[in-house]
Parts: sequence; structure tokens; C-alpha cells
Amino acid sequence: MNRITAGRRHPLARYAVLLLALGLIGGVYTVALAISPSRQADAAIASGRADDVAEGKKLFEQSCSSCHGLNAEGTAQGPTLIGVGAASVDFQVSSGRMPLANPSAQAPRKPPAPWVNEDTVRQLGAYIQSLGGGPTVPSAEQVDAAKGDKSKGGELFRANCIQCHNFVGSGGALTQGKYAPPLHEATERQIYEAMITGPQAMPVFNDSMITPEQKRDMIAYIVGVREEPNPGGAGLGRIGPVTEGLVAWVVGLSLLSLAAIWITAKRRQAK
Repeated sequence: MNRITAGRRHPLARYAVLLLALGLIGGVYTVALAISPSRQADAAIASGRADDVAEGKKLFEQSCSSCHGLNAEGTAQGPTLIGVGAASVDFQVSSGRMPLANPSAQAPRKPPAPWVNEDTVRQLGAYIQSLGGGPTVPSAEQVDAAKGDKSKGGELFRANCIQCHNFVGSGGALTQGKYAPPLHEATERQIYEAMITGPQAMPVFNDSMITPEQKRDMIAYIVGVREEPNPGGAGLGRIGPVTEGLVAWVVGLSLLSLAAIWITAKRRQAK
């Protein structure tokens, strides 16, 4: 008993107890993650079939490895893709941003590459997902705008997105040659994927910041705005009062200048 009491009073005893407690907590947490049914289900869905991963690796080596490295570790020409997830692959490749045609401040939207289709995008995403996890491709129900609330989505969009994308998703200029692209051509799935992956200068809106239901509401608002008519006639890009004021000045000043020239010519003829 005396030896135990003496050991408890040793200066290093408290550190030993702390390390033991941390080890036990870490072990329990690791086991809980490993046996969690939801975690196993997510991994199974994210990774896809084994043949998808194998085919995706072939596609990656043929079309992506020159910039991102043979093992997706990244190079001077492209960042690492480990941990970006299948959702990022689906967004970048299906929108034509990748493979990148020319190095620039931002990857522009363009027609997808000839080899891109639903199967190849799924296979490539499965391979990238298998490397280090990350956000998965959302389900059809998650991106169904018909099930969203436009009014709530409009409030969320105005609070989080109009600073860059404009009130109606027309886009706008950012710093250092970057820009927020217009959302008119983006599919419902691509909008959701952009929110959870944060492409280019866009921040990531994870589920703790904006829930999946709220994301669906925002998609409903964006899709609904596209279908709205322009009550004033020409939309002028729907950028807002800047273009409207510019048109007013240009047209108004032009008409005033022509009127002044016409009046002056008439007076000269009269004299």
C-alpha cells in the first residue's frame, strides 16, 4: 500500500494518468467510428463499385495525372485531390471546368470534354473518393427544387450569396482576376455540389452552416428566379441599377446630343 501511495505522489504520475485517459478516449472513438452503420453506409455509397474505382483510376491516369500527379498528390500545375470527394469531381468535370484548357485565375465553365458522360464522371469520382473520402454526390431528393421552399431559399440566398452572385445569380467580378460565375446554366446538382465543395473562391457551406433542407430551398429559389419574366422589358443581364443607369445615361445623352445638333442645324438654315 505504501508503494502505491508513493507512486501516486510521484511527479510524473499525473502525466501518466492523463496519457492513459487520452489513449482510452481515442481508442473508444476509433472503434465507434469503425462500427458505425451510417459511416459504413456512407463509405459504401461514396466509393462506388470496385470496377468503378478501377476504371476511374484509368481515366485519371489518362486525363488528370499530368496536372494532379499519378497518385492525385498534386503538382505545381494542379492541387492535390486527396480528400476533395466525388462531389467535387462531379461538379468540376460535368461543368467542363476540368480538364483545364488554359491556366488562368479561374477555371471557366465550358462544354465538357468528349470522353465525359454520366458513367465516366461516376467512375472518376469513385476513384477520387477512394483515396481520402470527402463530400459525396448528393441524391436526387436532396437537389429536387420542387420540394424546396422558394421564400426561405430567397432569404438564405440574399444572406449568403448575393455579395458575389447578385440577387438573381447573374454573377459578378471578384479580386485578382476571379469572378463569381452566373448560375443560369448550373444544374440543381451542380449548385448543391458547389455549396459543399467550395470551388475556386467560393467558401464551403457545410451541413452545420446550411442544412441539406436549406440548400434545397436555395436551389428552389435559384431555379425559380430563372423562370421569372422581366416586367420592365429587357433584362439587361439582370445586374441591377448599374446597367440600367448606364443605359439611361448613354441613351439619354445621345438623344440630347442629337437634339442639340438638329436644333443648331435648323437655326443655321433659318439664318
